[in-house]
Amino acid sequence: RLLRILAGEETTRRTLPDNAILVARNLGPADLLEYPAGALKGLLLEEGSAASHAALVARALEIPCVGRLSGVQDRLSEGDIVIVDGETAEAHLRPRAHVIEAARSRLLIRESLRADIAGLRHLAAITLDGEPITLLSNAGLVSDAAALDATGADGIGLFRTEFQFMVQDKLPGLEAQTALYTQILDAAGDQPVTFRTLDIGGDKVVTFLQGGREENPALGRRSIRLGLDRPPLLRLQLRALLRAARGRELRVMFPLIASVDEFTLAKGLVDAECDWARRRGWALPSILRVGAMIEAPALLWHLEALLAQTDFVSVGTNDLMQYMFAADRTNPSVADRYDTLSPPFLRALAQIHAACAASGTPVSVCGEMAGRPLEAFALIALGFRRLSAPASGIGRVKRMILTLPLARAEKLIAPLLT
Repeated sequence: RLLRILAGEETTRRTLPDNAILVARNLGPADLLEYPAGALKGLLLEEGSAASHAALVARALEIPCVGRLSGVQDRLSEGDIVIVDGETAEAHLRPRAHVIEAARSRLLIRESLRADIAGLRHLAAITLDGEPITLLSNAGLVSDAAALDATGADGIGLFRTEFQFMVQDKLPGLEAQTALYTQILDAAGDQPVTFRTLDIGGDKVVTFLQGGREENPALGRRSIRLGLDRPPLLRLQLRALLRAARGRELRVMFPLIASVDEFTLAKGLVDAECDWARRRGWALPSILRVGAMIEAPALLWHLEALLAQTDFVSVGTNDLMQYMFAADRTNPSVADRYDTLSPPFLRALAQIHAACAASGTPVSVCGEMAGRPLEAFALIALGFRRLSAPASGIGRVKRMILTLPLARAEKLIAPLLT
């Protein structure tokens, strides 16, 4: 897209010009949510990688984003023309006429491709062998749930509840949380929704929950650790989820479980809230399923004990990769140092799937990996049948599935594990 530059971070968010892009040194994921829907047409960052949470939010909002552009703020002025290509991670500053024309040609091709993919949204994702694949959507906003039909997704495999916390300067109360979760369930209708409990820390900052400075926040007091350290915070969220799902199925998933004990404690809080609701005569969900995200490599050596307690699990490939490869995915200088299709990571995924198959535990994959056709091809060949992807990736992955000879793919991937 041809976009007009909005230089600096202090411009009033309510008076953005048409086709504005934001140029910043770095952004947190909550910063993007403060802009009106559709106001930003692009994002240029001096820092930050494609795997950062801000970039993930940008993709969910369909905002082209390019990072690692050192010094870009000093090289641009308001009103400059820029081409931002989020697919190739390239930004063309003040492009010449032939570059603009080439970009227009690519846009025509891309729009044609989008139209072809849109025509597939009501088709079931079934391989050439007749194997059905469940394609779910990652979400974090009410609008994501309302757009399920547009993507052809089979439901929401990961609803990021932390977005509501990140855009406010005080803790959302019981009524506010209940209202949001009710809206999501209403918008999804009969389709399943999996709510991930509060996952903050690292680059996902909540102003009213600030703790002391941590030398390595990615390995610090974040996600389920914060919830277990502050039980009232987690219990309030669980109470809101139970209220919202009265008479309906509720799927709750705890993030960054690193030990079986953590899941046992978290599940105990769910039981305590159910008991609290029963004593007050509240209606409970018709079905309650409690699951865990597999993001910490330590669980690879304790899967049997974990799976014995869970109703389902989901593999969070974004964090699992960064911990396996000891590479901070938000640090642009090392973000490219891991490979989602490397033998060690594929073998880890195969191990998780085998353990889930042996125990009969439903398993899905909910990282960015599930939304890219090549990586999704590998996941399906490894045995995964439930993928939860960013909305923008569902159509492309479905198109791949419809042309996939699964039996041949399974034979081809086996030698790659070694």
